[in-house]
Amino acid sequence: MIRTLVGAIGVVLLLLPVALVVSWTGAAEARLAAEETGRKEEPEAAVAAAANEQYCTPELKKILRRVLQSCGLIGSTGGRGCQPVQAKNVATMDDADFNALFVPMQKRGGIVQFDKASSDLDAADHALVDRVFADRRGASYFFVVARASPDGPVQVNSELSQGRAESVLTHLQQTFQDPELERQVGLLWLGEEYAQLDPSFCEWSRSGSAETCTPEDLNRSAFVAWIDCRL
Repeated sequence: MIRTLVGAIGVVLLLLPVALVVSWTGAAEARLAAEETGRKEEPEAAVAAAANEQYCTPELKKILRRVLQSCGLIGSTGGRGCQPVQAKNVATMDDADFNALFVPMQKRGGIVQFDKASSDLDAADHALVDRVFADRRGASYFFVVARASPDGPVQVNSELSQGRAESVLTHLQQTFQDPELERQVGLLWLGEEYAQLDPSFCEWSRSGSAETCTPEDLNRSAFVAWIDCRL
């Protein structure tokens, strides 16, 4: 009987340190969990091709994806080369809704204004394109949306619109000589038939005269901006 009692006491004494260690460990883990719960999570940094800015609406993603596919930047097995994109094939929305997609980019974008019947860039145009292009902030795609004012034949304005978009691309190629540029720039030309800009866009950073901004001035143009959406 005594031996049994002594043995039981010995077992208890042997297990006591183990129990204390388990108890201390559990308490420490509980404190750590409580601290982790109360700790604010650090914001994750945006990375190229993974950002999902507030302006990345489903409609904008649809347009972006279609333009990038036309340009051979994504989902293409052929060579790169933007093709004329009919507006009705880009988005099923009216002009105002289409232009509203770009309003949140005002502080990061710009409007390159061309002379009448011209697709040539002047010094002010170069400066605006260079400034906007330099403000990349880790984005993946540089978007160029060219237009023409409703003066002259529709076909001429369509070709003029295309020439303006391609002039911006040519300038970027000659100025920055970035080997990645061919996989970054997406072009869209709208001619005069679709999504004419309204006077509210006169408040944007423009390469044209700050004193005058008629609808004709505003739409002899190309919108430029970095866009980064998770596609």
